[in-house]
Amino acid sequence: MTDFLYPFIEGDERDASALLTDLANSAEAKATQSSALRATTLTDSAAAIAAAAAAMAERFAAGGQLFVFGNGGSATDAAGAAALFVRPPSGHPLPARSLAADEAVLTALGNDVGFDLVFSRQLIAFAGPTDIALGLSTSGSSENLLVAFGEAHRHGVLTVGLAGFDGGRMGASSDIDHCIVVRADSVHRIQETQAAVVVALWEGVHGHRP
Repeated sequence: MTDFLYPFIEGDERDASALLTDLANSAEAKATQSSALRATTLTDSAAAIAAAAAAMAERFAAGGQLFVFGNGGSATDAAGAAALFVRPPSGHPLPARSLAADEAVLTALGNDVGFDLVFSRQLIAFAGPTDIALGLSTSGSSENLLVAFGEAHRHGVLTVGLAGFDGGRMGASSDIDHCIVVRADSVHRIQETQAAVVVALWEGVHGHRP
């Protein structure tokens, strides 16, 4: 079903030319919204992004590694974030991995101990006090992210969260050292802007490297 994205497709429109015009206008409107939200978020959160990037740079300089995680579309964004640090378009590669990338590990943990623990158990196994845990959630209230942040915080891992809407439970969590909120109510626009925040963090990390 496409009615929640393009309601006019599911309607009674039978004029192909008019339908194509509606599609083009819809795409243009979404691009405009995304661009505006991205600009507003990067401006309003500039200090928070800079602080998180500086803290991340310190961990990398100490030999730390970045662990990134999220659910659904945010899992894809986590993979993209890890790839950006490991295989950057410029600058030095930095160690990073997505905790959603290994389907065998993910499904084994989900089956054996429960989906709420699929990220926290990996952090217990792999992360140390010089490392970084970066979690992405559009709602800001994904239980497995909150559990992972709690575990990471207890072990001295630097915790960075990207949330949407009003920040959800992530925005109020004392387990997250740096939480950057994309204040919007569209999952699609939130994810697009979170991707831009990841790039800003990457640029900030490299700005602090010698």
